[in-house]
Amino acid sequence: MKYAAQKESTANPTVHTFNKASAKSTQTAAQSGTIEEMKKTLADEYFLQLKTQNFHWNVEGPLFFSLHKLFEEQYEDISEFVDRSAEILRALKSPAPGSFQAFKKLSDVEECTDEKLSSTKMIDILTADHTTLAELYKARLETAEQEEETSAVTLYEDLITFHEKAAWMIRSHLS
Repeated sequence: MKYAAQKESTANPTVHTFNKASAKSTQTAAQSGTIEEMKKTLADEYFLQLKTQNFHWNVEGPLFFSLHKLFEEQYEDISEFVDRSAEILRALKSPAPGSFQAFKKLSDVEECTDEKLSSTKMIDILTADHTTLAELYKARLETAEQEEETSAVTLYEDLITFHEKAAWMIRSHLS
């Protein structure tokens, strides 16, 4: 973390004091990209969690058992990413958005309003969502790296790995 140290000149040994005002303004300016992108990430993950849980509840057909189980595992994993995203925002001294209205404005994940989808359509939708998010997060990872936000970097690395694997796992049901 970046901070400003000031050297006090006295007869005593060198003492460094923490300049809180300087550190706060530096932190806000240096982390603004990460904060805005983390808000979008929180919204993306929340909507994907909701969509995946919806598909878990409503999947039918010959792939019911395997998809029902897979979707449950995935929405539970996504739930942890939702929490981690919000915690990073709070650690960066930013409020975490928490309303559907805010999430809808921030998210790149499209809402699924169709109540009757085939399992094949669910697979197509979720595969596309996971693939899109993995690509989006690669760009967001670069911002976090440039701003030296280690916790955000780690989260984006984990998210990219998760979404690439999730897309593969879901897509494999069509083979």
